[in-house]
Amino acid sequence: MTGFATTTVHAGYEPDPLTGAVVPPIYQVSTFKQDGVGGLRGGYEYSRSGNPTRGALEDALAAVEGGERALAFASGLAAEDALLRTLLRPGDHLLIPDDAYGGTYRLVAGVLGPWGVQHTPVRLDDLDAVRSALRPGSTRVIWVETPTNPLLRVADIAALADVAHAAGAVLVVDNTFASPALQQPLSLGADVVVHSTTKYIGGHSDVIGGALVVAAGAQLTDHRTGPTGSPSVADAVAYLHNAAGAVAGPFDAWLALRGLRTLSLRMDRHCANAAAVAAALVGHTGVTAVHYPGLPDHPGHAVAARQMRGFGGMVSFQVGSAARARAVCAATTVFTLAESLGGVESLIEHPAAMTHASVASSALAVPDDLVRASVGIEDEADLVADLLQALDRA
Repeated sequence: MTGFATTTVHAGYEPDPLTGAVVPPIYQVSTFKQDGVGGLRGGYEYSRSGNPTRGALEDALAAVEGGERALAFASGLAAEDALLRTLLRPGDHLLIPDDAYGGTYRLVAGVLGPWGVQHTPVRLDDLDAVRSALRPGSTRVIWVETPTNPLLRVADIAALADVAHAAGAVLVVDNTFASPALQQPLSLGADVVVHSTTKYIGGHSDVIGGALVVAAGAQLTDHRTGPTGSPSVADAVAYLHNAAGAVAGPFDAWLALRGLRTLSLRMDRHCANAAAVAAALVGHTGVTAVHYPGLPDHPGHAVAARQMRGFGGMVSFQVGSAARARAVCAATTVFTLAESLGGVESLIEHPAAMTHASVASSALAVPDDLVRASVGIEDEADLVADLLQALDRA
């Protein structure tokens, strides 16, 4: 059995037998020659249905997450949409975090809601609240973010897996914030892992992509079968992946695979820098709260220490007012004011007005004085100094 870093470097591709190329070629092609009708070379006929570059990424993602099958999509939300339309039908119900990513909430409430799917926001770090929110016979999915976006709450994946499976529901974990370098939800009982590969997997802010990784043996709930007649979640999602066609393009897949190769190394630096940033923020008089699982007084610290191999590169903090939050974001020089996260460069944003504007006035509304920082891999001292001077100027 190889270690994680070795797996990220080598999984998904063997050197090309013809040329010896040590990285996968970009098969920038729409269609493939057939040797007679139905005579497919390697099973490839059309790049929506299958492409060697995308296949290399999918194999690598399945390996690093310990899953049976991975599927790469054009975006993280495309992956979420395909999964939820696979698992849910009109009249079904799902639980979502009460501080879920704004795009997930928009998809659930604005797209699936009119289709007849109901949802309940709940504190997923409160197991009693989760059990109370279940609707026997109709709750099909418990959707987990851990750590959550943007408040960095931590949920106990193994405990939620027990709750979900006892209720006949599928446990889905959005692992984007932790990445497989720090957390592997399938090993803790989750059925499906979701990624925005745009973030830490890609790691360079140069690609949009998403992925699903399905656990071996994961099945649709309540004796349902997918379009092929199989109860397998992997088979059903694969069918929709092809039928709806929101697949990752070859170059995007290649960029994500390139990023995956250095994920382990980058996450070490992200974690170290974020820990330093969080510690510095705790000591500043202009900060009213710091949200980072690595802090000993974080409510989810013990769970995070048990199920993660590091506390991640995301830090959020509160500064007392929306005006101060905007001023802090405007005053940084090393941190760039921008949406997204997980790149090598540090980013800062005001969630209430940016990434989470879609949940304003809803049960998922985030504090308006919250600032979210994606801590990059620059020099630790420069990052700390930048935030402290911005706080002093705000």
